[in-house]
Amino acid sequence: MHVYLVQHAEALPSEEDPLRPLSEKGISDARRMGDYLQRHAGLDVHEVLHSGRERAAQTAEILAGSLKVACSAAAGLKPSDDPGLWASQLALRVKDVMVVGHMPHLQRLAGLLLCNDDALSLLHFRNGGVVSMERDATGVWCIEWVLTPQVLPA
Repeated sequence: MHVYLVQHAEALPSEEDPLRPLSEKGISDARRMGDYLQRHAGLDVHEVLHSGRERAAQTAEILAGSLKVACSAAAGLKPSDDPGLWASQLALRVKDVMVVGHMPHLQRLAGLLLCNDDALSLLHFRNGGVVSMERDATGVWCIEWVLTPQVLPA
């Protein structure tokens, strides 16, 4: 089973728009990432879930559109939510899922999955970046690959 952890793409500053929708760069990065994943990554994602916040929802909708899968909001994915909720949910899932969220939640979730310690900062997430993690038959998670918009072809 795979989980793809995605930090929302670049958003507008709160001074410009308090809802913080994606910036033009964020929209472009999310589209390029979605296109690249659809063409080259061979993902078998069952659904794309997001926190419900505007920037995460927009990123998730763009990625889900490229991957041609369902997209919906899910509880427990906001920046300060307890990552233990999603660690438990992912332990029970059998179909691959993409989760679009925020810092520090994603970083804490990765630490919990990989080392059973949500205080460990194992990864430096980037806006619009994807971290592919695989759970083996014994329930152990490992990082399979990381892809950021900065390394994608223009």
